[in-house]
Amino acid sequence: MKVGDVMSTEVMTIDAGAPLKDAATIMIKAGVSGLPVVDDDRKVIGIISEADFVTAEAERSWGRRRRRLLTSFLGKATLQHAKIVADVMTADPHTIDSGSTVTEAARRMTDLRVKRLPVVFPDGTLEGLITRADVMGVFARPDRDLRTEIVDVIAMGVMQLSLDDVTVSVKDGVVTLTGEIVSRSEGELFAELARRVEGVVGVESSLTWTHDDTKPGMGPGAL
Repeated sequence: MKVGDVMSTEVMTIDAGAPLKDAATIMIKAGVSGLPVVDDDRKVIGIISEADFVTAEAERSWGRRRRRLLTSFLGKATLQHAKIVADVMTADPHTIDSGSTVTEAARRMTDLRVKRLPVVFPDGTLEGLITRADVMGVFARPDRDLRTEIVDVIAMGVMQLSLDDVTVSVKDGVVTLTGEIVSRSEGELFAELARRVEGVVGVESSLTWTHDDTKPGMGPGAL
């Protein structure tokens, strides 16, 4: 599954020169935790998030207090010397393109310790936004959808297998493969491709093969 399949395309943005109060107000009213900062051509030049408004101590207890803390910020001007978005935003933020996989987006967010990634066109223009919630939604895919993709795309499409020979079942995101494959290498490839489907938690393979092409001279066996 690609980033373009799950990203939000109707994204609220803000200008780098906008007052911080405007950014906080937008986030409160829209119920979002971050805003891409764009220039006049909608090219992403930064990102501003809740964390930019408060101290580390406030961050630890953010949760249910988000609205109160932001509202408090509007009146107290917590960041005394910061007046506009450009003063606190993260400039030149990490981005991703819509053709990347959701797995890659999840990996980047984890490695970078960020909650969102602006999705941009090759010229840097904003196309959308992908968040941790979008990624988590992928891993909540129904078992029947996972099985359909593995059967239609991988088993019958890529591997050209017959469902008379193999059986695919999915329960709680765990894929179970049974049946007989011509060669061990095909069985290993089938299991690996199934493992890479977004939303799959694990793969348990009990496939057997008619010959082991990874070890010359070996006969039938099981994975």
